[in-house]
Amino acid sequence: MNSITKSHYDQILEKATAIQHKWREIPAPRRGELLRVFGNQLRESQEGIAQCIMTDAKKIRAEALGEVQEAIDMCDFAVGLSRQLYGLTIASERPEHKLQEAYHPLGIIGVITAFNFPCAVWAWNHCLSIVCGNSVVWKASPKALHVTAACKQAWDQAVQNCMPGEGFEDLLQLVEGHKEQAEWMADDARISLLSATGSTEMGKTLAPRVAARLGKALYELGGNNGMIVSKHGNLDLAVRGIVFGAVGTAGQRCTTLRRLIVQEQVYDDLLTKLKPAYASLPVGDQFNAETLVGPLIDGAAVERMQSALSSAREKGYIVHGGESLGDCLVRPAIVEASTQCELVQTETFAPILYVLKYSKLEEAIQLHNGVPQGLSSCIFTDNLQEAETFTAAVGSDCGIVNVNIGPSGAEIGGAFGGEKETGGGRESGSDAWKQYMRRSTITINYGKSLPLAQGIKFGD
Repeated sequence: MNSITKSHYDQILEKATAIQHKWREIPAPRRGELLRVFGNQLRESQEGIAQCIMTDAKKIRAEALGEVQEAIDMCDFAVGLSRQLYGLTIASERPEHKLQEAYHPLGIIGVITAFNFPCAVWAWNHCLSIVCGNSVVWKASPKALHVTAACKQAWDQAVQNCMPGEGFEDLLQLVEGHKEQAEWMADDARISLLSATGSTEMGKTLAPRVAARLGKALYELGGNNGMIVSKHGNLDLAVRGIVFGAVGTAGQRCTTLRRLIVQEQVYDDLLTKLKPAYASLPVGDQFNAETLVGPLIDGAAVERMQSALSSAREKGYIVHGGESLGDCLVRPAIVEASTQCELVQTETFAPILYVLKYSKLEEAIQLHNGVPQGLSSCIFTDNLQEAETFTAAVGSDCGIVNVNIGPSGAEIGGAFGGEKETGGGRESGSDAWKQYMRRSTITINYGKSLPLAQGIKFGD
């Protein structure tokens, strides 16, 4: 991939600025209409974009189609949102005064996405940005350029179908490049919000640069997600949640299950069910309809997985599976770990599941929260007190907290994001849209006197 030059980048930002100034004056319901048409265009393009995802991100067909569906769902969500971008009217303490808040477009939204969700994560940001009256500058992963091109083509077609001749294709601008181009975006005060998805290391590189200009940022970074399986849990249900959570997308989701914390009384029974389920998983070419576990993204990912497994064996941990099968294919691994050491606390972007024992729920929660990341979490239990404790303030410290479902496969209706080294950002549903707008607090005096707040007297 050829990286763009700085002069080309500046031209892109100039285009994004000019078109956003025009777009912000379009009424929000009209902006929603464009997103309705875009959603229909994605429906027509779903198969083609999914094929690109299978090629670039190496996902199996079901997951690739599901990712495009997520983008379609975001369009539907944003259409409804286009008539709900409202603020509050607040009671004023002063007579003949009205106090209210309003939300206005923010400007240019910079979006940096990773290889593993090359369509959906962009769509989270793009749909909210567009309905909120912004333009989007998108730097996608260099490993997913077919997907990027297909999404841009679908967008351009939707604009031509809905608002021909107005130039709104330019609301989505693409930046091709690597680390240098991402740093340009982080440094650029013309970008009103930088939404960056990737590793924690990437976030720690970009965050100081955005902070140096006191800019706004939204980070979706690493996840080292845990599941607690209680003695009160349904083990068969848990096994289903574990397998999809730990091996879906070949362990390359930010919400992948990486740590399994099992009550000691059911530990052996759970592993007895889990090991044959792992052994029976079809590993192979992602274009084969029978495959459930496709390849890792590249050879470097295979090497990192094998290195982590070697370290586990050196520590005396029992490793089940994990073999490299060639062509970036690996067999998912279960690692029985005696302690939550630095290795277990470190996210390896591969299908490695570390299994730990616990006695009491308090101990399990302490283990669960005892990692730097805080994205997604879950507990399998039929005990109401345990479930409520896990979702309470003393429970999981993650942004996503589930009961009797695994950590991955979030719906778009809820805000998506995490705490600690996951970055603290929120995308997708709920009120995540507010991050893509600027809030004005407005006071209107419709009387003929000028009383001051807090009862202050100033002069006569």
